[in-house]
Amino acid sequence: MILTSPEPIELTLTNQWLWEIIDEFVYQFQSFSQFRRSPKLNSEELAYIKDHHYIWSVLSVLNVLHSLIDKSNINQQLKAYFTGENAENVAGEFGRSPLYKMLGYFSLIALLRVHSMLGDYHLAVKVLENIDLHKNTMYCNVPACQVTTYYYVGFAYVMMRRYADAIRTYTNSLLYVQRMRQMFQTKSYQNDQVNKQTEQMYTMLAVCLVLHPQSIDESINNVLQDRKYADRIVRMQAGDTKEFENCFLFACPKFLSPVPSSLEGAAPEHEPLQIQKTIFLQEVQQQIYLPTVRSFLKLYTTMPLEKLAGFMELNEATLMECLLCFKHKMHNIVWSKGVSSLEGDFQAGSEVDFYIDKRMIHIADTKVGRRYGDYFIRQIHQFDELAKGLKSLRF
Repeated sequence: MILTSPEPIELTLTNQWLWEIIDEFVYQFQSFSQFRRSPKLNSEELAYIKDHHYIWSVLSVLNVLHSLIDKSNINQQLKAYFTGENAENVAGEFGRSPLYKMLGYFSLIALLRVHSMLGDYHLAVKVLENIDLHKNTMYCNVPACQVTTYYYVGFAYVMMRRYADAIRTYTNSLLYVQRMRQMFQTKSYQNDQVNKQTEQMYTMLAVCLVLHPQSIDESINNVLQDRKYADRIVRMQAGDTKEFENCFLFACPKFLSPVPSSLEGAAPEHEPLQIQKTIFLQEVQQQIYLPTVRSFLKLYTTMPLEKLAGFMELNEATLMECLLCFKHKMHNIVWSKGVSSLEGDFQAGSEVDFYIDKRMIHIADTKVGRRYGDYFIRQIHQFDELAKGLKSLRF
């Protein structure tokens, strides 16, 4: 009715309700897709699904979401909003309605979620190219939507090997959850989902920090020092691929196949989860020696190749592969400016750098001094909010 009406429907719903409608729509698609691949289906259910293969198809779900986006002109409105223009000029008849505008915005987040579940991470982030995730906007007034957005963007960054961006995304989201903690204490399915996604983000943040160490906000780091996460981090730093696998299985979204199953039962290795897990573990396996290499390089300014090979109990050919891998994996695309989260420049992410001259490794410490500015700015903002709250009180 909303999509087929020739003119905007005069209906007013809260943003929270609109978000829950879109969120439930994607959840039903996800649940049916998993049900369709269940090995417990009886013959009658199999026959019905085979005859009605178009039910909850990927194409139909994407069509609904794109239709809401196009009808609301939300992308054009977001472009105008961030360039300082009047969004009303490009909103169109439907886009001026708060109902259609917010349904369009939440459909963008739903597309992020759907493409992430399908394993297309580049496209997942690209659909948000007109949303500035690096600062709060007037559209970010539904906490569950905010947390869901950061969770899926962060996971997409991890799978694209943009660990620095993933760490920044997860840290921003977890700081937001800490500030809004009281809001998520009440019992509801939305708050339960937010609390689960928070645990998943902490887990993936721990994985990212093992693969790409860097300093993070002290309050988030204190949570990671808790035994539940600290033990996992120690095992991953020791090269325990099983721990990497367990963390991935806990923190990943529910993956779906872009095409209906054959209904005869797919091989286990062809299941969407197994495919994505294999891709992730292959990346981890390539970096399994890097924490050890980093720990030795931080202790020296120069070191012969044969000495490091002896420490690591590797032959020199394998060690050279590890050092080249270290150079390659520590250079990632990192967002620096612009609205699109896909933009960025190649930057070195390691706190140590080195070069090899003949058979000698020369190490340079590239670690910069701790930045105190962010801490003081955050404290100033907190005091400012406190002062505003005190002024609003009446005695």
